[in-house]
Amino acid sequence: MEKPVEKPTLSLPGSTPGTAAALSGAEELAPGALAGAWQVERLLARGGHGVIYVAVHRDTGRRAALKVLSRRFAASPEMAARFVREGRVLSRLSHPNVVRYLELGLLLDGRAFCAMELLEGQTLHDLVSARGRLAPSESLALLEPVCAALDAAHRAGVVHRDVKASNVIVATGDPPLVKLLDFGVARPAEAAGEGLTTVGERLGSAHAMAPEQIRGGPVDARTDVYALGVLLYQLLTGALPFWSDDPHELDRLQLEAPPPRAGLVAPVPPAVDAVIERALAKRPDDRHPSAVAFLNALRAATGRGPAGSERAARALAVHVAVTALREDDAALLAAAALEDEAERALAAEGFEVDLRAAGALLATRLLAVAPEAERAERERGVALARELAARLATAAAGVARVQVCVHAGPVRLEGGRRIGGALFRTAEWVRETAGGCLATRDALES
Repeated sequence: MEKPVEKPTLSLPGSTPGTAAALSGAEELAPGALAGAWQVERLLARGGHGVIYVAVHRDTGRRAALKVLSRRFAASPEMAARFVREGRVLSRLSHPNVVRYLELGLLLDGRAFCAMELLEGQTLHDLVSARGRLAPSESLALLEPVCAALDAAHRAGVVHRDVKASNVIVATGDPPLVKLLDFGVARPAEAAGEGLTTVGERLGSAHAMAPEQIRGGPVDARTDVYALGVLLYQLLTGALPFWSDDPHELDRLQLEAPPPRAGLVAPVPPAVDAVIERALAKRPDDRHPSAVAFLNALRAATGRGPAGSERAARALAVHVAVTALREDDAALLAAAALEDEAERALAAEGFEVDLRAAGALLATRLLAVAPEAERAERERGVALARELAARLATAAAGVARVQVCVHAGPVRLEGGRRIGGALFRTAEWVRETAGGCLATRDALES
């Protein structure tokens, strides 16, 4: 029998958020402190509006992330009401890609708290900061669950209004579990008469804020589509499409500047650039009408087939990094020629070049299913990588440093094409060395 869905608890006693009691006392809760039946174990993170702890339920033993509104915001009835509204919004959103709320309540000092599922992993912001730009296929794999979460929210009449890399968590696993966080400035459709949002008020993050948000105008699902365009550009390039340290200049860019082309700074197909351009249109009517429409356009632009046509496989990967030792034209041209040589050599041995960016190349080759055949193919691949590293090092003497890493791991296929998988998370296995060839344990193990 299917396990019934556990409904979040909304326990708001007689106290009202935003009372004077929240103006004094320590900001952070000490280990052992109680929030309802939740006992604080340790501090997890400090955010802009509150503090998050790891807590355990005294009756069930369940661990959770406990978010407590900061005293400064708890003293504001409007901010406290928004915090409570977030819990109430998410209590009706039951979706595998939306963080799950467990309980909403008040501390004895009047501050609101909420308990939500505890997720181990990193945000998309941290992932991009650590790894740099991602391939279109991997960006699509990360955005699919985000779009699914937004579609569920939009169908429930909720606009997130703050979709950004730091509000998406990638939990550990293969494939990783992606969840959308922080509905603190979300807008339920029926909230128009609640007095929580006034005309001309700006809510959201400036770098991902749609023009209608900046102007304080009406928002709908297309407002979140604009943020998806910002997020896609960031995943593909490692940078934001619009940025300035001057907030007024940033507003001007969002309102007036044409969307930059990701393909000018990263290996991005023109069709994907077109998806970003439409998502970042200044007028909502010119954007994709929904998160699903945005996702379908991105799938088509990356050559993806219908959902459910994927399968798992294992592959061998060779990563080649070429770093010019000087900044003059001769050294830079020599480094580019070394990349060309590496690409030709790997292609001649049946490798498919999945990514080539400035100074780096990633090529993969599918492995046999039978264990003995796979082992033999890995051995040949490692030998090839070592031979390639030695040949390139000789050609690069005095002008560039060449580093080759070889690894084996899982990939996801669709119609024979590699569309993602742990093998493409190069930050987990590529190591910087003085040069030569490095083979991981997964590539070498018998």
